[in-house]
Amino acid sequence: MEVINALGRRKAAVARVYVKEGKGTITINDREFKEYFPQETLQYVVLQPLNLLNVAQQYDIKVNLDGGGFNGQAEALRLAISRALVKIDAESKSELKKAGFMTRDPREVERKKPGQPKARKRFQFSKR
Repeated sequence: MEVINALGRRKAAVARVYVKEGKGTITINDREFKEYFPQETLQYVVLQPLNLLNVAQQYDIKVNLDGGGFNGQAEALRLAISRALVKIDAESKSELKKAGFMTRDPREVERKKPGQPKARKRFQFSKR
C-alpha cells in the first residue's frame, strides 16, 4: 500500500496526515502521540475515527501539525485521519459521516472592529 495523505483544519490549526500500513504508531511533529497530547481527552478525540472502524492497529500515521491550540489541533487531526480513512476505504464514509467526523467545523475567531474594545463589545453608551 502506498502512502495516503489528507488535510484537516480547525480554527487556526492545520493537520497534514500521511497514512501507511503498519503497527498502529502515530508520530506528530517527530514526537510520540502520547507525548504530544498528554491529556486523555485529546488522545480520545484523535483516536475516535480509528476506534470507530476498528483499524487502530493497522496503520502507521505520520502527522505535521501547525497553528492553533491543543484542542483545535486535536480536532483538525481527527478530521484529517477521517479523510485519509475514506481515501483508503470509501465504504467507511457513511459510518464516519454519521458520527460527525467528516464535517469541517467552520467556526473562526471574529476580527476586532476599530473603535470598539473587542469584536462585539461596545464602549458604554452615555446619553449625556
